[in-house]
Amino acid sequence: GWLARDPHILSRVGDALLPAAACGLKGKRQLVFADDCFELLKIPNQKTVDVIENAVRTLPYGFQPPKHINIGQYISSNVPSLKEFCEPSTKLQEGKSALKALCTVMLLLQRYEFKANHEDWVNTVKPKLGLEVSTRVLQAVNFTDDNIKSLYIVRTEWRAALKNLLKDTGILVLPTMAGHPLKRNSKQRLSSEFEDKMYAFVSIAALSGCCQATVPLGNHNDHPISISFVAAHGSDKFLLRAILDMYSAIQEQIVLASKLALPPVIDRDVDTSELLKEKGNNSFKRKQWSKAIEFYSGAIKLNDTNATYYCNRAAAYLELGRFKQAEADCDQALLLDKKNVKAYLRRGTAKESVLNYQEALQDFRHALALEPQNRTALAAEKRLQKHLR
Repeated sequence: GWLARDPHILSRVGDALLPAAACGLKGKRQLVFADDCFELLKIPNQKTVDVIENAVRTLPYGFQPPKHINIGQYISSNVPSLKEFCEPSTKLQEGKSALKALCTVMLLLQRYEFKANHEDWVNTVKPKLGLEVSTRVLQAVNFTDDNIKSLYIVRTEWRAALKNLLKDTGILVLPTMAGHPLKRNSKQRLSSEFEDKMYAFVSIAALSGCCQATVPLGNHNDHPISISFVAAHGSDKFLLRAILDMYSAIQEQIVLASKLALPPVIDRDVDTSELLKEKGNNSFKRKQWSKAIEFYSGAIKLNDTNATYYCNRAAAYLELGRFKQAEADCDQALLLDKKNVKAYLRRGTAKESVLNYQEALQDFRHALALEPQNRTALAAEKRLQKHLR
């Protein structure tokens, strides 16, 4: 990795160290946002996705309109060999399962390659290492797997799938970290939930061999935040030049995002909101989730004291894999109605989907306190207790 505070220096280092073939093709670049990865963050989109989108819009030329995808579902659909590493999952959890499986393959390959290159050194020198590092080194040295070929097949398929997604001028945008890093000299350890999400992000570029660059986006709640850009394998110079073009505009948008005001209060019209609610219900029955969200959003603008509107919109968000929005709607529904069982169930599902098992368990237990025989909550409690063990 190369570290530089100034993108001009980073680009010059790239020009010096990278072969000419690593420059990529000229043409209008297109950003592709991994929406499901941003759903795992507890950071508002105004400080991440919106900053980048607004920055690109201010540039006079060179960029196509951005795209948004669910990268987990894309992996599931385009890397067939990964299925043997996936845990059984529902359709709702399919993308999360694929990301976790990709992470598993990356870690297994790392162990295999570490053992192949460093086993003799470890056994001869017997280096003194920190507890966490020594544990991982030991896992690698003791690693045995007769199915190495399948790991490399997954890597080849994933590299090809990313190349097909990004072509020559596409750039995947995703969070760098799953949350806030630990402070220096902290005695805390990273939680298993945090590590699962962190490795899921890392594996996207690491396993495919694609190039990745990280840009800081200021702070949120006194913690640094950043965003990463990934381009196809061999497109290193292309990526560095794209970041150089965007960097000044990104810095301007960071300043603007820090000064954002709350949206104005909208006059309420109960009759109109009920009509929108009915349209939302009809769209929900037909499984037209985006339309349902649109109608419930309109109903909320006209009557934001109805917990049912928030709860129903949360259900539609869950169907689309937009877990952060679903959790936020359930929060609002519970502020309005503390005994809303569906809000607890849906918030628990959203938290479980982003691997916040402990908080999800609390929500399902709240639901059970209100409805002791609720089958969904009982099954979830059993499942989450197993995860936490």
